[in-house]
Amino acid sequence: MSASSLFKSMVVASLFAVALAAEFARAAEQYDVVVYGGTAGGVIAAVAAAEQDVSVVLLEPGRHVGGMVSGGLGATDFGRKSVIGGMSREFFTRVGRHYNEPIAWYFEPHVAEQVFKDWLKEAQVTVLFGERVDSVTRSEPIGVVNGQPAGPRIRTIRMKSGKVFAAKVFIDCSYEGDLMARAGISYTVGREGMDQYGESLAGRRERCEYHQFKAKVSPYDENGNLLPCVYGGDPGEVGQADKKVQAYNFRICLSNRKENQVPFPKPANYDPKRYELLKRYLAAEPELQLKNIMNIKMMPNGKTDVNNNGAFSTDHIGGSWEYPEADYERRQEIWDDHVSYVQGFFYFLANDPSVPRHIQDELNQWGLAKDEFVDTGHWPHQLYIREARRMIGEYVMRQADLQTDRTKPDSIGMGSYNSDSHHVQRIPTPDGGVINEGDMQVPVKPYEIPYRILVPKREQCSNLLVPVCFSASHVAYSSLRMEPQYMIMGQAAGLAAVYAVRNEEPVADVDVPWLQDMLRETGAVLNLSQAIPDDPAAAKKTWPGIVVDNHAAETVGDWALSSVVSPYVGIDYLHDGNTGKGEKSVRFTPDLPADGEYEVRLAYTPGPNRSSETTILVHSADGPKTIKLDQKQPPADPPFVSLGRFRFQAGRSGYVELRNEGSNGHVVADAVQFLPVK
Repeated sequence: MSASSLFKSMVVASLFAVALAAEFARAAEQYDVVVYGGTAGGVIAAVAAAEQDVSVVLLEPGRHVGGMVSGGLGATDFGRKSVIGGMSREFFTRVGRHYNEPIAWYFEPHVAEQVFKDWLKEAQVTVLFGERVDSVTRSEPIGVVNGQPAGPRIRTIRMKSGKVFAAKVFIDCSYEGDLMARAGISYTVGREGMDQYGESLAGRRERCEYHQFKAKVSPYDENGNLLPCVYGGDPGEVGQADKKVQAYNFRICLSNRKENQVPFPKPANYDPKRYELLKRYLAAEPELQLKNIMNIKMMPNGKTDVNNNGAFSTDHIGGSWEYPEADYERRQEIWDDHVSYVQGFFYFLANDPSVPRHIQDELNQWGLAKDEFVDTGHWPHQLYIREARRMIGEYVMRQADLQTDRTKPDSIGMGSYNSDSHHVQRIPTPDGGVINEGDMQVPVKPYEIPYRILVPKREQCSNLLVPVCFSASHVAYSSLRMEPQYMIMGQAAGLAAVYAVRNEEPVADVDVPWLQDMLRETGAVLNLSQAIPDDPAAAKKTWPGIVVDNHAAETVGDWALSSVVSPYVGIDYLHDGNTGKGEKSVRFTPDLPADGEYEVRLAYTPGPNRSSETTILVHSADGPKTIKLDQKQPPADPPFVSLGRFRFQAGRSGYVELRNEGSNGHVVADAVQFLPVK
């Protein structure tokens, strides 16, 4: 080729490159903020940003917004409702308006979705459905900003549809963390080992008390092969890390109104052998009831939110392991397998002649709700992806952050639900039986959520926030993975994105005091002192005498906080979860102003699941006295019952202590009142 021809070719190539770049720039849709994933957290993130007058697009891979909140999870796990504030609480308030109530914590799926749709419309958020992320283009590392290293920026994301989106800040609110992963952000899948973060609850579990087989059931068929849904590989050593993921399921909306029922469908590939283990279990335990096989929670208008319960239920144990890192085609196969498994589970119980008649008769009073999920055959449009990828970001939240290091200077909200992991694997035992492994239900006290867990490592990316697949260990994630908290973190991410856009700052350098002020303006709860009482009248009431509330008490063992039953003193009360008998106590120590006689009154919330043999030790100036109290019975002067009159010295030498040794139900500890006797 001549020099002239070569020059012409170079010019043409250069012009083509320029034209291609220009075409690409034109093809990319430009926004200030791109939110990927129309989960509840994604909706809140998009709305929070759009309400601050930045341009926002919400990209949802499916056809619906709201994720699990509109996908059947009408009875989400709250922990303490008093720590749910901001836009997360506003969602439940908006749902309440539909039912003509001040606030509604339980709701029908279609109501939740309509609330989200209306909210997005009000905020003028552009919503695009059927958009799955394919690839990400990034800039070179920025270098140093504010004296800290700043990693590359995401420039554009290309979708499977061919569309390209550019933004100043991106927020990954998907359950899977696909945008995060394609952006090259560090993440993990499965369970850490005990030694990685010093977590006693980490790794393969030694003992899993709940959702176990009560009778010995063989997991082998007539040829000595393992039955379906039983794992025959290496289960791992206690405390060992693995890549196994807790079980997924669908939260099922049933109706007990005949005019609004659809019969349980028979999956096209229905195989009763998948439920052989359940069949054997039902035969071994003929007294089992429907409630022992599934957890049916009532929703408005005769509907349910059905969840897993017991040894063999809607949880597809072992079926989720591949899902987090699988490609879209393989994920669809896994999704479809979960549909087949859960539909088959209901069909088996409703129709198989081996199922006890009392279970079958009760179940067949129900059917799929005809007016829910009308475009997906009345089946939920969202698989319950309890956990997938977890980012390894600027800060990794861990067990200690739930139990001992519960306050954070960069708090953006609070969590309070138990460390709650569903089973990970079902394994045979040496004696020819079978057990489930991985379940974790450990009470925690309210804790603060740091902004840092939403932010990737500084050197990896400077304009991405991750409020769903956030940075946490499996143990910490198992508590914080609740939908109200996703919404809390989604709001923080949306506002943080606004700051980063306006100030052209990396997301790691967002002014946290500014962010906290913005959150507080919407009623967000950043620490316990801001908690919103579930029972305002009780919380605001001034009680005479000296009152020691449960938050001022000394506890031994794991006590759970609750506000389900009222009235109570303050914003909540403690209970022992009916576990660890003989290992737990609560001590109420007053600071008395003078020597004298005091009437001692104990506050508690009664109920049929309470202990009728609760041990109370009153340590006065006359020595210790043990009292037995029936907490099934309501207090004489709710929430208080008198324990008697006792002499005390001034100061803190006396106390009242509740113990759960010898108890036969839940032990409840709310407050102790000391009234001077004149």
